[in-house]
Amino acid sequence: MAATNVADPQYYHKVVDCQWACPAHTNVPGYIRLIAQGRFTESYLLNRESNVFPGILGRVCDRPCEPACRRGRVEEKPVAICRLKRVAADHRDDITAHLPKAPAVKNGKRIALVGAGPASLTVANDLLPLGYDVTIYEKNHTPGGLMRINIPSFRLPASVLDEECGYVIDMGATMRYGTPVTSLQGLLEEGYDAVFVGSGAPKGKELELPGRWDAPAQVHLGIEFLANVHFGHIETMGPRVIIIGVGNTAMDCCRTSKRLGATDVKVVARRGRKHFKASPWELEDAEEELVEIIENHAPKRMVIEDGRLVGMEFEVLQWTEDASGRQTSTVTGTTVIPCDQVILAIGQDNAFEWIERGIGVEFDAKGMPVVDRATHASTHPRVFFGGDAAWGPENIIWAVAHGHQAAISIDLACRGLSPSSDRPPVGMTLASTKMGLHSWAYDNDYETAKRAKMRHEDLVSRFKDLVTEVELGFTAEQTATEVGRCLNCDVQTHFTASACIECDACVDICPTNCLTITTNGTSEADLRQRLSAPALNLDQAVYVSEALPQTKRVMVKDEDVCVHCGLCAERCPTAAWDMRLFDLRKPVAGMLAGMAAV
Repeated sequence: MAATNVADPQYYHKVVDCQWACPAHTNVPGYIRLIAQGRFTESYLLNRESNVFPGILGRVCDRPCEPACRRGRVEEKPVAICRLKRVAADHRDDITAHLPKAPAVKNGKRIALVGAGPASLTVANDLLPLGYDVTIYEKNHTPGGLMRINIPSFRLPASVLDEECGYVIDMGATMRYGTPVTSLQGLLEEGYDAVFVGSGAPKGKELELPGRWDAPAQVHLGIEFLANVHFGHIETMGPRVIIIGVGNTAMDCCRTSKRLGATDVKVVARRGRKHFKASPWELEDAEEELVEIIENHAPKRMVIEDGRLVGMEFEVLQWTEDASGRQTSTVTGTTVIPCDQVILAIGQDNAFEWIERGIGVEFDAKGMPVVDRATHASTHPRVFFGGDAAWGPENIIWAVAHGHQAAISIDLACRGLSPSSDRPPVGMTLASTKMGLHSWAYDNDYETAKRAKMRHEDLVSRFKDLVTEVELGFTAEQTATEVGRCLNCDVQTHFTASACIECDACVDICPTNCLTITTNGTSEADLRQRLSAPALNLDQAVYVSEALPQTKRVMVKDEDVCVHCGLCAERCPTAAWDMRLFDLRKPVAGMLAGMAAV
């Protein structure tokens, strides 16, 4: 096999599992180390470079980073990455002096953003400092989009939303509140150089059942229910509420119902728990609030008596799986669950009635715009999409990632460059952390503590209103312990083959047996058969060195098994191993084609 090209930034990037898994590629180990040093403001600012909304996402992110966390390979639970993000947000100083500033003189280009949700605000965040004249059209009278109207305040306080949305808007965005866009063609005719569509997926999916429309006032769609609660249109719920669906919206609906007077709240799912779309912690929080979750029940009809909804009939299902993994259900019976109201939280749809067909924006057979996944460009040269409007509902951090990439594309298009072929490159810096013979610029001691448990407001207090925040954040003691659980995966084991004397000291001391000196192989599969501790995760790479000077064998390292303890570098008598801090340099809007990522 050819030697691994560690000069490719994406190689070491993939080793930083949490950062690789984050759609916005946030420097997770970096901001955790800053928290460990008590540098909360700097941690927040580092976080904000990528995810724009650390305080918001420190509360409601879907946490794709945590299942990827290397800590989860050596014990049951990963580092509480998301909740540490909140620690920095809650304890930072005033950051306004450190935020990007928009120049007094604009660059002459005008950009329209449809919707003031996370994707649009990220585009504005990236383009305003470059001198773009940015106008945001928002149908409501406050910014935030679905972050504000579909995430309850007991999970995401309005003050946090106001502050972090304000950081972007106060750079100089022109806000058009209470102004829904009814015609894309009309918007384009106003002379904007580019239009970004970040209007979300604002329609709840319907479930057509017998009786569905016989008592419509007692049946709600999930996101519409949450919006109506937000705007004060729904202030009370009946005692018995059924929620159909088991996504995060369903969890918000059931917990909101409890705060509006419901005492018997049931969430009903067609399948078993392992198939639920809701995040595990969302399910745990709902069950802590005495919400009952019923599995393997399929809605059959709504039971109507004298014009009122009094229950729902369900088919009880039994699921079986064939040899290919395909699952089929068998109806084993039916049951009626009494209720006063039903909330349908089975998904969301986009709504593009305001985009005229025939103006150059193509749509697919499902009614979704045709959007390039790398550039976020539509088939119209001036129209770009992101967030839920691009490919359907995803989490906020995905919308932020979309916004960053769309901003690059818009900037390139406005400069007369190609959003696809002229994109700026990914780069990196790699610097030794060695400070002495056995001293490193990071803490490589292994913290044995288990994951910190989030503190919650007591049940009586949290049900008093809709705004009492349930999660209270980590204490100082919890924070100090939790940051120590990070394995510093961005401090890379960097090997110089020409310095190796094949003494086997590194192999002997490695606590996970991730190092092997062996003859080279014809393929990765061949080499994996000879590793000291073969990993099960084949998605993570195997490092292969240049030929070693003495025997022409190679140093092979399974990146999946390594815990970045640095013992190999401490033990090596020739410094062939070094612990080097990797910093991914992400492309950003304004980085012209051909510029190095510095």
